[in-house]
Amino acid sequence: MQNPNPDLNKSTPPALRTHPTKLFVETTTSCNLGCVMCVKQTEQCAITEGEMAPATFEALKNALPQAETLILNGVGEPLLHPHLETFIGQAKKLMPKDSWIGFQSNGLLIDDRCARSLLEAGLDRICISVDAVTPEKLRKLREGAEISGLSKAFDALSKAKSSVGRPDFQIGVEIVVMRSNLTELPDTLHWAASRGASFALVTHVLPYDSQQVGEAVYESCSGEAIELLNKWRKKAAEVAVDINQYPKILFHYSKSAEEQKVIGFVEELKADAAQQDIFLDLKKLFSLDKTWLDQASEIFTEAELVAQKEGLELNLPELVLKENRRCEFVEDGSAFISWQGDVHPCYFLWHGYHCFASGWQQIVKPKVFGNLNKQPILDIWNSAEFRTFRENVTRYDYPYCSSCGLAPCDYIQTEEFEQDCHINSEPCGSCLWCMGLFQCLR
Repeated sequence: MQNPNPDLNKSTPPALRTHPTKLFVETTTSCNLGCVMCVKQTEQCAITEGEMAPATFEALKNALPQAETLILNGVGEPLLHPHLETFIGQAKKLMPKDSWIGFQSNGLLIDDRCARSLLEAGLDRICISVDAVTPEKLRKLREGAEISGLSKAFDALSKAKSSVGRPDFQIGVEIVVMRSNLTELPDTLHWAASRGASFALVTHVLPYDSQQVGEAVYESCSGEAIELLNKWRKKAAEVAVDINQYPKILFHYSKSAEEQKVIGFVEELKADAAQQDIFLDLKKLFSLDKTWLDQASEIFTEAELVAQKEGLELNLPELVLKENRRCEFVEDGSAFISWQGDVHPCYFLWHGYHCFASGWQQIVKPKVFGNLNKQPILDIWNSAEFRTFRENVTRYDYPYCSSCGLAPCDYIQTEEFEQDCHINSEPCGSCLWCMGLFQCLR
């Protein structure tokens, strides 16, 4: 007999099911720290302060029985919400047995009472932000943070895990890597593992202003483009041609025979890229800092060795862009709820802000499909607009703005995005989340 509920068929992609599989719920936008990497510290930030009303959280009840994951944070510190444990307890009663509830936190409000209360309510995972273990470095990155306070938080969580009888409870860390703290990554992982962490998420800083661009560890070229350039560098070198001279000679009015050879090899490189559908931004490619990239790669390798030795599950980001994109949020059937009850599709389009992820200023506006205080969550999720958005995103038929020599163009450098150069209404071509750079608890 045919299954009356198509969602019971696990072959149905989460993005196309009749319910969200993962819920990201912003309990508050308030915070007790001032972190240099936070969007709230930028002048263009349009995020308003507030906390989710109990009635708004109650409006999620019809989606919770089929949700596999509930993550209770957005732009803010979840522990500042007075009803956080109540929300956890309510959700735990409604969610499937094999589901989990978690959130990310700066950890500084966690003491013995708080830790025990969270675990008794039903919290399954917590991810503490630890960007450095050197006290001075941590204070510089997260104003108001102290390494001693983080140690107390880990101690309290480990104690509660034992006293409440929750051996399944997971403690993890999130580390935002920048050029100024990258060398501390292996020591930070060792420190976290020694205090009971079982997993670690490492993510790159998302530059929200021009001053932060220089802190980015990653290179905004794809690995495939870099590999292709190296291939043609080698071919040119075999006949004593240095194609690294290309940027210097490109605009010479007249070119020597040797310079023409350089141009010829680069033209072959471009033709090769076009044949393989690899986007090239030659300016970025030829200015790539290989020495830095090699250094960062060595530190990542050292971090992997530390994690292996300590038994720590480590999730590292890419150091260069992935050519084959995958939107984890849409593919996994995620819905993002702001504290006001607005429903969004992903982290990238959750809030309004300016950023410099690809080196140039980009204006990002939130994408809203409805509000829980006005419509049922499943009606919003199954609306034609939201479903079409998810279907279009998973086709990945949008441009590679980060690797486009014409970016930023008028399509994306605008206050009100309407369409990209492929005539898509989803602004995903300029998103780097799907290219392996940024990570979160999910």
